[in-house]
Amino acid sequence: MEIKLRPYQLSDVDDFMEWACDDQVIRRSRLRYYTSREDALDYLREVAIPHPWYRAICLEDRPIGFICVKPGSDYEICRGQISYAIGSKYWNKGITTKAVKLVISSVFEEFPNMERLEGFVNVEIKASQRVLEKVGFQKEGVLRKYVIVHGKTIDVIMYSFLRTDQTN
Repeated sequence: MEIKLRPYQLSDVDDFMEWACDDQVIRRSRLRYYTSREDALDYLREVAIPHPWYRAICLEDRPIGFICVKPGSDYEICRGQISYAIGSKYWNKGITTKAVKLVISSVFEEFPNMERLEGFVNVEIKASQRVLEKVGFQKEGVLRKYVIVHGKTIDVIMYSFLRTDQTN
């Protein structure tokens, strides 16, 4: 099972909708439901494609999810934030862990000022916590009532991976 990361293309819209409209994915993430193909195309065109580091997680070159690094700017240029989601039929297969490892292997080279990559995980999503821990992210603590997801304020666990945590 070969996992690759690549930028999204407009031609990926049908594969994108397959995983991005998955009710289980929507319930466990900050993603919203795409009501039409045009709605999804707008998202790809206006958000995913122009983003500095938004990649399709591909299995056999078909997108099954996304992984994104939002680089900091100004006085936060030293850090970035990682986020990801994949279709529920691909959960618990090690795919997301492989994707995060691929990010770690390149993101510090692509963003030379980045020293720290942060991940924020809902305290109730144990599988996502395990993904970051398996890759080497350090748990830093719980941020209580930190973000609103689908109308509910939730607690998140903050994780970090430093450039110096990489093993060569």
